[in-house]
Amino acid sequence: MADRTPLYRRSHEGAEIPVPRLRHLRVNLVRGAEFARWTGRCLEQRRLAGSGNDRESGNLGRNTMSNEQFNLLDKDVLTTGEVAKICNVASRTVSKWFDSGQLKGYRIPGSKDRRIPVGNLLTFMREHDIPMDGLMSGRPRVLICDQDEGVIDTLTSVLAEQTNFDIHTCDSLFAAGMECERFRPHVMLYELGVSEDDGRQLCSMIRGNEELQVTRIIAMSSRITDGQTTQLMQCGFDGVLRKPFTVRQVIEAVESAHAVIY
Repeated sequence: MADRTPLYRRSHEGAEIPVPRLRHLRVNLVRGAEFARWTGRCLEQRRLAGSGNDRESGNLGRNTMSNEQFNLLDKDVLTTGEVAKICNVASRTVSKWFDSGQLKGYRIPGSKDRRIPVGNLLTFMREHDIPMDGLMSGRPRVLICDQDEGVIDTLTSVLAEQTNFDIHTCDSLFAAGMECERFRPHVMLYELGVSEDDGRQLCSMIRGNEELQVTRIIAMSSRITDGQTTQLMQCGFDGVLRKPFTVRQVIEAVESAHAVIY
C-alpha cells in the first residue's frame, strides 16, 4: 500500500507544515486579495450611486440638487423628482407647487404619484423667472410636412448632412396630426398648400394639445404676402419661410424657433 503521508516543510518558527496546506494557503491569499479589490470597487460604485439618489430625492429636507444638466428632449412628462432637479429645489417644494395649482399636471390613476407635462413646466418656469440652466437642448426633433417629394428629399438630405436634427416627414394634414402625437416635434415645417385652410386647423389642434405646447410651427409657401404673414402669426404660426429659400435660412429658422422653447 502506497505511503500517503504528506511532505512537510519547516516554518520560520521551526514548526512543520504540510506542503498541500501551504499551497492552499497561497491560493486563498491571492483570492482574498482579488476579493478585497472587487469589494472596494463595489463599495465605491454604491457610494457614488447613493449620493446621486440623495440629490434626486431631496433627502434631509434641504436643497441637495446638483447643477447637472437634464436632457429635457428625451421626456414629454416629468416626475416631481425630475422637476426638482431642473428647478434646483427640493421635491416637496414641487409637490407644493402642484397641490396649490401653480404647476399644472395630473396624478396617475390609483396612486399618489404626480406627473407634469414638459410644456406646463416651461410655462411655469417662464412665469416665475426660474433659470433654465438645468436644461440641455440636446437634439431638436423636426417634422417636415410637404406634398412635394422633391422638397422633402432635398430638405431631409441637406439637413441630415449639415445639422444634428432628428427629422421626420409627412405629406398630409392627417399624417401631420398623427406624426405630432407619435414624434412630438419641437419644430414643424409646414407647407401651406397641404390643406385648404392654410394650416389653421393644424395650429388649432397643436395649440389645443397640452402635450404639444413646446411645438413651434413654421409655415412654408411660395405665394404669401406681408399681410398674410401677419394673419398666420395671429393664427398660431411661429414663423414663415418664403420659397425659394436657402438651406441656411431653414437652419436659422429652426434654431431660432427651438431657442424660444428653451
